[in-house]
Amino acid sequence: MKLFRRSGKRQKSSECVLRPRATRTALAQGASLPTAAAIERMLRVSNHDIQTGRYRTLLYRFLADNIPVVNACIWTWVRLAAAPGEYEIIDDSSHPAADEAARHLRQMTRNLYATRTGNAVSLVSFLTDFLTCLFRDGLAGGFLTVKKDGSAVDRFVPVDPVDVREDLDSGRKKLLLETDNRTIDLNRPDFYYIPLSNGVSEPLGRSILQAVPFVTYIEQQLVNDMRRASHNAGFQRLHVKITPPERFAGESDSAYIDRINAYFDSTVNMIKSCEVDENPVTWDNVAVSSIGADGSRSSSSSWFVQHRAMVEEICAGTNLAPFLLGYSYGATTTWSNFKFDMVMRQVRSVQAEVSHLLEWIGNVELALAGYSLKCRFNFDNSFSYQALERATVESSQLDSILKLYQNGLLDRETASRKIRDLV
Repeated sequence: MKLFRRSGKRQKSSECVLRPRATRTALAQGASLPTAAAIERMLRVSNHDIQTGRYRTLLYRFLADNIPVVNACIWTWVRLAAAPGEYEIIDDSSHPAADEAARHLRQMTRNLYATRTGNAVSLVSFLTDFLTCLFRDGLAGGFLTVKKDGSAVDRFVPVDPVDVREDLDSGRKKLLLETDNRTIDLNRPDFYYIPLSNGVSEPLGRSILQAVPFVTYIEQQLVNDMRRASHNAGFQRLHVKITPPERFAGESDSAYIDRINAYFDSTVNMIKSCEVDENPVTWDNVAVSSIGADGSRSSSSSWFVQHRAMVEEICAGTNLAPFLLGYSYGATTTWSNFKFDMVMRQVRSVQAEVSHLLEWIGNVELALAGYSLKCRFNFDNSFSYQALERATVESSQLDSILKLYQNGLLDRETASRKIRDLV
């Protein structure tokens, strides 16, 4: 009897230079060739890469590019932190050159960053790329260049964190940039870098994905196990039974076998060619039934609960509340607002470090342009739905200042300064 099965042979993937056990298992279970090739490219490491920690950055990038929930976590952190903002002159606003200096800084931000093709992009695009490296790789930095005549800042040229390593040979605590033909000492005034959650033991910063790889391996293994189980019994499938026609009187064995095989093939081809909105028409010797596990629905529900727990573990490993990715189950409005405020406090702590970088660039620009002023960069983290709450709080603070002034607890100058700070 002929079997209705998919034609073609499965291709075998080539061996990698260095492949972990998980990768070998995935390939043995029939991983597709593009995925195997991507893993091979990303995990081709040397002993030097392992000693310097370069392999970690390659692994984090592979996780962010190939696991949707990890990519969503990175995307959310970056977009929350890359809020719009602008420069502010922190000296006396009545200074005659304050407005001109502010316009000069806004013009500088339009040409500060350029893509690899040389096209200048906005400050938001610069912050997005910079923060992606910071959250994903744990380190972001670059060189600040000036124009040939020294009149203004030219470009901020970022470096690839995968090429930055700690100096382990000289005994000095410094960073090195390894290029194709030389090694550059990064202990120089035109280089600025920000490590994420750095410490004495981690001068290159700590990626938010550092706590994720083991959990993502379990999550991907769970998905793969469910895929294999569903392929056999996880979902109901059609079972077509064809009763062979009766044998004609005087028909030879070979002629009868050829005739029933031809009838079998024609019936199979008809069912295969049926579209979703078409129905097959056969004689009454064809029966259609379904096969599958009796508890397929309950097993699917159990798998969903387990997979949801793994996904929430990944979100928690990136210091991101699961509700921000849609994994909020029965949360009240008050509790959601509290969790969002908690996340925004973390965002502001990262923005404070990025603000120092932008203030450093802005003050260099002002000094080169001949202004004896200092600047500050402010991120705008306000949202429209918070306008009413913010207005209520500011109104209450204003009333408190006026009452303190009327009761003689504040002098006029101090009260005016506090009111200006609110406005």
